[in-house]
Amino acid sequence: MATTSDVHLGTVLRINGELCQVIEWQHRTPGNLRAFYQGKMRNLINGKLMENRFRTGEAVDIARVEYKQMEYLYNDADFLVCMDNESFEQVSVPRSLFGDSIKFLKEGMEVKVSFESEMPIMAEPPTFVEFAITYCEPGLKGDTATNTLKPATMENGAIVNVPLFVNEGEKIKIDTRTGSYVERVK
Repeated sequence: MATTSDVHLGTVLRINGELCQVIEWQHRTPGNLRAFYQGKMRNLINGKLMENRFRTGEAVDIARVEYKQMEYLYNDADFLVCMDNESFEQVSVPRSLFGDSIKFLKEGMEVKVSFESEMPIMAEPPTFVEFAITYCEPGLKGDTATNTLKPATMENGAIVNVPLFVNEGEKIKIDTRTGSYVERVK
């Protein structure tokens, strides 16, 4: 079994029978008291945040998590069907695992899915995606002086705020973590 010194950011722990991902992990040594680890974790099943204290050297249960690059095939009600690129096995991944970044998915896109004993527990799209703009207000020459944004509709229906100089028909790069405009694609 692992100890608290083996835990790092992003580690998945099994606490009280539930899987939790470590978001913050600090080693604290208060004045004349014993050292301890302060951990902030997110429950992977229901998304709740929790904080725990662990003694230095305390045994913790680190879950074995396998990460796979998969291809997103299609939407099936509350699930997204993804295919393993090596074995061609299709897996249904709950929509809730993708969170808000689900609106930036396109069929055929590579996604990262995490499994714990054949059950998907985490999923994320690529960090940056490229989309064509299907509708936005026309930009005017000289609109690059200010940092003003306007809404633009992407080819998949998502709406992203873009600078005034971006026009309809152009391709842009979007950061899926924040849902923000990054740059124009040539």
